[in-house]
Amino acid sequence: MTEDSALYPPVDPFTAGVKARCPRCGQGKLFDGFLAPARQCSSCGLDYSFIDTGEGPAVLVMLLIGFIVVGLALWMEVTLDPPLWLHFILWIPLALVLCLLALRWMKGVLIALQYKHKASEGQLDLPNE
Repeated sequence: MTEDSALYPPVDPFTAGVKARCPRCGQGKLFDGFLAPARQCSSCGLDYSFIDTGEGPAVLVMLLIGFIVVGLALWMEVTLDPPLWLHFILWIPLALVLCLLALRWMKGVLIALQYKHKASEGQLDLPNE
């Protein structure tokens, strides 16, 4: 039995990530600011040095939000035929706000999943050839 499972109840990575809480205890802050990870959990003391999400959250957010915004813009163009300035006023701010909100959530979820699956330890079991 590992130390984490003996001392802390299991934490759902999606809930912890969206709420920006510690992936081990579910209580402490995950971020120190908007996107910068804290050094450690303020509640259980978990060292956050394992965090390495890279560009994964940004890529996923751009793909998902881009799909939604472009789909809505195309639908609006085909059905309503609005002027070009209306597209700029609607879609650019919407895309920026949605990307900023989703980026924090996505980064939190990926950090929590990285912790849960011990992805930073390099414990990938590959079959021997």
